[in-house]
Amino acid sequence: QNIEGDSIDLEMRVQEGPQAHLSHVRIYGNNRLYENVVRRELRTKPGDLFSKDAIMRSYREIASMGHFDPEKINPDVKPDYESGTVDLNWMLEQKSNDQIEFSLGWGQTGVIGRIGLTLNNFSMANLFRKNKERRGILPIGDGEKLSISAQTNGTYYQSYNASYSTNWFGGKRPNQFSIGIYYSKQTDINSNYWNQSAYNNYYYNYYGYNSYGYNYSNYENYYDPNKYIQMFGASLGWGKRLRWPDDYFTLSVQAAYTRYMLKNWRYFYLMTNGNANNLNFSISLSRASTDNQLYPRTGSEFSASVTLTPPWSLWDGKDYKHLATNPNSPTYVSEQKTKYKWIEYHKWSFKSKTYTALTNGQKCFVLMTRADFGLLGSYNKYKESPFETFYMGGDGMSGYSSYAGEETIGLRGYENGSISYNGYAYDRFTLELRYPFLLGNTTIYGLTFLEGGNAWSKIRQFNPFDMKRSAGVGVRIYLPMVGLMGIDWGYGFDKDNVNNRKGGSQFHFVLGQEF
Repeated sequence: QNIEGDSIDLEMRVQEGPQAHLSHVRIYGNNRLYENVVRRELRTKPGDLFSKDAIMRSYREIASMGHFDPEKINPDVKPDYESGTVDLNWMLEQKSNDQIEFSLGWGQTGVIGRIGLTLNNFSMANLFRKNKERRGILPIGDGEKLSISAQTNGTYYQSYNASYSTNWFGGKRPNQFSIGIYYSKQTDINSNYWNQSAYNNYYYNYYGYNSYGYNYSNYENYYDPNKYIQMFGASLGWGKRLRWPDDYFTLSVQAAYTRYMLKNWRYFYLMTNGNANNLNFSISLSRASTDNQLYPRTGSEFSASVTLTPPWSLWDGKDYKHLATNPNSPTYVSEQKTKYKWIEYHKWSFKSKTYTALTNGQKCFVLMTRADFGLLGSYNKYKESPFETFYMGGDGMSGYSSYAGEETIGLRGYENGSISYNGYAYDRFTLELRYPFLLGNTTIYGLTFLEGGNAWSKIRQFNPFDMKRSAGVGVRIYLPMVGLMGIDWGYGFDKDNVNNRKGGSQFHFVLGQEF
């Protein structure tokens, strides 16, 4: 409009037309899932107004399904200016996310092995449909999860697990349903192992001063079938995706039952013999808004839950103050069986993670922060629960442990269980910097971390500023048929609570996804 010296005033006038609607929404690259399984996750449907936010949310939902390579999801937008509509083509690349696990070896307790099968595209309905299309050897297509596994550590440990879950129970609404069942048995060694030279040989060999094989054959021979703990349990869960405060929230409820059967089991100071029953109900509010399951760059995850058993001691009329208080009493074992026939507690938990991309692009540095809290309370101070306590320290992997019936909490830079083997309260904080070396079906990323936390045997001792600190580095590898695995090296700066030793240098192996 105006020219003055070396400057020009430029005015641009834009006339906004009608907002475009989606005409066709097509999906390409899906050859294992029923198309409606993918479409029900989309926020872009024919007839809707064109929205970039809806496309980004649909991208997130498709990536979270775990059936497609998140790095290759491409929403191809085709506008038609004459009709004022837009065609949207979702270009996907299928990836295999079923997992087969098989391992076999020989160790201190004999044959060590694990076998497992996880199907993430299972179809329960296809088991019963007369139309056997796409059924094949295994019924697939509905994106449901079926997992079966078995593990043995020789004669000392066996476990069996089976579970089924779906995020769209009935296929029409995003309601979650899950059912699971498990059994495990652990046995101990007899007193001769500790009284004879085999015990000394064990430590002699452990530090590399003698024959490795000699120690292994010795430990296997001291198996004691009269010292064991068995656990049998089942659970039934249901969840619903909420619309308020936003639709990233999920409300879940679960009913679970576990039966503990102990005989001369010395690892619980409150109970060594008898049977105990744990009937509990839990409710959980969670929110997940991460953009990628394998390598999240943005978003967060949090979960707040409470688990309650019925307060049996309020109405059963027993004098728990004077039950099973004297280990030297001839009736001590029978009193234990009476006191813990039905265990009771209330358990509170909060877990959170956030992800922040520090640079641009797919291969970017990501800062992960984590904060966890948990406590296990009792209705009656004379009837604390011997189970469901916090076993803290080390890699955080559940499995074979002398302290079965506990929740395992990892703290890198310290030995397994060295922070607490029967904690009633804990906290944990983590700062982790990640960088990806490879993205896609196979994902590899490195990390460095600062971590701190602690656990206490009494809730009143809880102090969030009293932390066991550590730092270290690690790597994670995701393989489609194997899942997530990794290794961390951590250095613990403080003395642990169990051995009163500095954590020092520790290596930790990781298998499977952790919250």
